[in-house]
Amino acid sequence: MSVAMARAFDHLSLFSSVSISFLLAFLSCFETCYSFKAKHVNLSRSGTHWASAGATWYGSPEGAGSDGGSCGYGNAVSQPPFSSMITGIGPSLYKSGKECGACYQVKCVKRMHGSCSGRPVRVVITDFCPGGPCAAESAHFDLSGAAFGAMAIPGQDEKLRNAGVLRIRYARVACDYSGKTIAFHVDLGSNPNSFSVVVEFEEGDGDLAGVALKETSFEGSGKWRPMQQSWGAVWKLDAAYQLKPPFSIKLISQYSRQTLVAKNVIPDTWSPGSTYRSLVNYL
Repeated sequence: MSVAMARAFDHLSLFSSVSISFLLAFLSCFETCYSFKAKHVNLSRSGTHWASAGATWYGSPEGAGSDGGSCGYGNAVSQPPFSSMITGIGPSLYKSGKECGACYQVKCVKRMHGSCSGRPVRVVITDFCPGGPCAAESAHFDLSGAAFGAMAIPGQDEKLRNAGVLRIRYARVACDYSGKTIAFHVDLGSNPNSFSVVVEFEEGDGDLAGVALKETSFEGSGKWRPMQQSWGAVWKLDAAYQLKPPFSIKLISQYSRQTLVAKNVIPDTWSPGSTYRSLVNYL
């Protein structure tokens, strides 16, 4: 082999080695720096993405729509921190109750109606709107009278409520309850063998992908038992034996898959219909 040819092979070998190293480094950087999974995005850090929807309102003009709605929050919808700023939602966003507790901003602008302020209003999904425009449109908000009127220019809320079906803009946003911690309202049908709870005031995502319960005073302590979504925001555990409180409850958020544990939040003396506040929240 000639000297020139040997040098050419040496250069080619060096070039191939550098090229492979560069390619591996690039692929590694691409995987770590650019790949992401949408379900693990933090809503509180992501941008606001607006889309179009229809909107109506129900209930009394200044009220909370209905007494509780299909998510199971009961009269809490008219009290702080919900404060009547709630909405029923069509099937596309309700998702069989999985989106109960999710927060959205809604707004309307003057080109849609002369009484629109253009100011975003934050609402929480607490109810289901199954028919009419709610089912016919790709996205539809059946707002409480209070929330619908809040989109209006001050003093023109009644005019806006007389608009009928209104075109609005909406965006999924993080829930913010100003430092309020998560609460657990024990369902009236609960008993020592079957425990059901409504989870309230989750900041951040607002909705839940999973809930689990752990008995902390029983022989089997340390084992998390998955609860099933019964309906709306109600989660249920049917045990084959008498459950031993106190209970810790683990939550997994729907959108970002963040895990949170409320340790011993349900006391030994729990009773159906009672609400127990934790010391934790997502934000």
